[in-house]
Amino acid sequence: MALADTLVLASRERPGIIFDYATLTGSCVRAITKRYAGVFTNRADLHPHLKRTGRNSGERVWPFPIGNEFLEELKSDTADLLQCSVKGIGDHILAASFLNEFIENDVPWVHMDLSAGDNEKGLAHIPTKFTGFGVRYTLNAIIDESLFKAAR
Repeated sequence: MALADTLVLASRERPGIIFDYATLTGSCVRAITKRYAGVFTNRADLHPHLKRTGRNSGERVWPFPIGNEFLEELKSDTADLLQCSVKGIGDHILAASFLNEFIENDVPWVHMDLSAGDNEKGLAHIPTKFTGFGVRYTLNAIIDESLFKAAR
């Protein structure tokens, strides 16, 4: 819920784009291993840009879908919306779809699931267990203006 509140506050400022980083459920690791991080965005046309940034930085990502169609799984009799499903199916997609509900003002948003944050044998340019995944990715995203242009 802290991340949801943060997304509301950040999107009210109307930035050009919001990036957030978290490990939401663990199901991303089961889906794509620890060699990639999952990314989710409210702008599907950013998927090629996000993947290219990952390739260029050595921190590969794989985009997953989000959207209203997944909110059906999060219906609740007691709350406005559940934050996850008790069934545990596609939790990473459901959790990101939940977070998307807190983005206001149609601000472009990217969530990176840090499923590749630790890897026993290292990953890409980092030979240690804790990879720091996302730092190099973010720097490359900032430098690559095409990602920000595509988000507008």
